[in-house]
Amino acid sequence: MRATWDIFCNVVDNYGDVGIAWRLARGLVREHGLAVRLWVDDLHAFQRIWPAIATDADHQRCEGVLVCAWHTPFATTEPAQVVIEAFGCALPESYLTAMSVQSPPPVWINLEYLSAEPWVAEHHGLPSPHPRLPLIKYFFFPGYTPDTGGLLAEADLAERRAIFVRSEAAAFWRQFGLGVPQADELRVSLFAYENPALPALLDAWVSETRPVTCLVPEGRVIPQLAAWLAVPGLPAGEVHRRGALRLHILPFLSQDAYDHLLWACGLNFVRGEDSCVRAQWAARPFVWQAYPQADAAHWDKMNALQSRYTESLDGLAARAVSAMWRHWNGVQDTPGMAECWDAWRARQAEIERHAGVWCERLRQAGRLTDKLVDFVENKLECRVFSNP
Repeated sequence: MRATWDIFCNVVDNYGDVGIAWRLARGLVREHGLAVRLWVDDLHAFQRIWPAIATDADHQRCEGVLVCAWHTPFATTEPAQVVIEAFGCALPESYLTAMSVQSPPPVWINLEYLSAEPWVAEHHGLPSPHPRLPLIKYFFFPGYTPDTGGLLAEADLAERRAIFVRSEAAAFWRQFGLGVPQADELRVSLFAYENPALPALLDAWVSETRPVTCLVPEGRVIPQLAAWLAVPGLPAGEVHRRGALRLHILPFLSQDAYDHLLWACGLNFVRGEDSCVRAQWAARPFVWQAYPQADAAHWDKMNALQSRYTESLDGLAARAVSAMWRHWNGVQDTPGMAECWDAWRARQAEIERHAGVWCERLRQAGRLTDKLVDFVENKLECRVFSNP
């Protein structure tokens, strides 16, 4: 009999945490036939990325996953055989106590944030005994190499993307009042945190010799865009033109609709973890904005991925991608945005080819759901043999 799984997700201030937890839960059910409960403390945030979620239901089944509202105080609950603590969220104390009296205790995993930094492989899978209770937590690190936890992706992702690009992209654009892109037009998606580099990027697009259409889903960057346009607000559906630039404001998109946007655009500006991974699987050029941290600690994370991503590009293309990423993330040793954009445009064709090659290379790291299930089943088998 397959093990039961509980996944706990605490939504902090964005949608990436619940987005990753939801992708993981769906994958475990759909691809491995597991019984999964997903505990989420903010169903309103969850509903933004998956509209079928009811915000007033304590328990609801969606896509085969039992979605549970994580309330405080936490109701008495029998723990699952596998417990996933997403991104170090603290499990309810009563639930921890219940875990400690089970025999054998659950396999307890802290699913960490993704990083391309070299130390990830060394820490992946390490145990951490609880200071008071007879429990061991294992650290599971997603990553870009086979000796890490791999990357979150559905088994049929490449096939679905190919079908969309081949036969569904035109219908996708029509729902936003757009035709297919012109031969010389660049379509860009912009999903970003507030960024002081944004006005200069918009100015560079205004001065382009070829049309640039920028699609912006509702989110944190909208007030900054409104200020640049000198308008009081930017509701979904509005279109603004400045020079070569056409800005389209989109409604907040569900996970699947956002994937379609990434697949349809020629360049994607993404932020955080979930949209960054999805942009890489989209096989399109992308510019990543790491989640800003105190003392610019996020620069190490950004530099690690940028170095890995560009290592097979030639010198000029690699420098163009690197300069764009570093400037977008606030690193001061870069040229101005106009120069960064011109350099990226000059190497665009090569960068586009590389995006497809990179997508294929990602598969070498393995899929996170498969590797997580293998890791857990190994631990469960060890416990069976040690407890005859």
